[in-house]
Amino acid sequence: MTWKRSGLDAKAAAVLGMLQRGDAESRANAGHLTMDNWEWPTGVALYGMWKTYARTGDPAILEYMERWYSRMLARPTPHRNVNSVAPMLALTCMYSRESRPEWLGHIESWARWVHTAMPRVEFGGLQHITVWNKHYQQLWADTLFMTALFLLKAGQALGRPEWVEDAKYQFLIHIKYLQDRKSGLWTHGWTFDTRHAFAGAYWARGNAWFTAASVEILDALDGHDASWRYINEALRDQVFGLWKLQRETGLFTTLLDVEETYEETSATAAIAFGVMKGVRLGYIGETFEEMGRKAADAVVARIAPDGTVMGVSGGTGMGHDLDHYKRIQQGPTAYGQGLTFLMLTEMLEWVAPD
Repeated sequence: MTWKRSGLDAKAAAVLGMLQRGDAESRANAGHLTMDNWEWPTGVALYGMWKTYARTGDPAILEYMERWYSRMLARPTPHRNVNSVAPMLALTCMYSRESRPEWLGHIESWARWVHTAMPRVEFGGLQHITVWNKHYQQLWADTLFMTALFLLKAGQALGRPEWVEDAKYQFLIHIKYLQDRKSGLWTHGWTFDTRHAFAGAYWARGNAWFTAASVEILDALDGHDASWRYINEALRDQVFGLWKLQRETGLFTTLLDVEETYEETSATAAIAFGVMKGVRLGYIGETFEEMGRKAADAVVARIAPDGTVMGVSGGTGMGHDLDHYKRIQQGPTAYGQGLTFLMLTEMLEWVAPD
């Protein structure tokens, strides 16, 4: 399928507009769809907005984000955990573009907490602490996108190389314990407490968090040092494994290697983003371009006329059996919208003006 800029711009506007219309208190009980909280679905959506603004320069997007942060930063500081770090990523990107002093203290405080006070597992990985559970000695794939990317960006923005090195290390230790050597795929998590990978699930969105986060850290780092090369090779290995399991529709099932599980949109969007950006920047081979395009087209087909991204699985905690993942219900979410922004933004890098 040939992509047209005007068509993709219209899709992106619809996806963004649907979420922006939902940030009022009237949707405060809408779970992961609301923008009226400080949580990981919101953080993912905001990063998608930022990437869209960085490409288009649309002042309306920046104005929306500035209003959102002004409102949220005036509230009491939320519980600090892996997931509540996520909204800091887009704010740090905004600060890198426009160094507003009212943002600096928040960025510095959160990054210092991650680097010095956030619980760690054995060997120094970030423990996947959440508001409900400390998840003692657990590594989760989600942490790289939710927390490590922010720590990297904060270290670069504030001139703190030790934060950058810590962020790089988080990618390395997560690769070591979560990536399967045979398939290249990622399990959802690992516990050092009893030393196992829980259900050993190749959960699609868990894999997608690495696909998307890895191309972002590779793009953000200047030099191709040993860490950069290691992350890049892990991405290549994973994408080859994903390529083998992409369905005829272009989508990925929520358990990648269990064909009868449902096809899931948010993971497919993040994978499409990572694969297409990885091909464009030379991190993975051009042979995977068709894979990325096919996945992107499948996600676009799941965008409703009002901009709602359909077929997104809900928030997914760690599963101790595969049935846990099969039972997760589907519905519109802020992160589903946000990951689709990311994908559409990358798609626009591949087309010429109409």
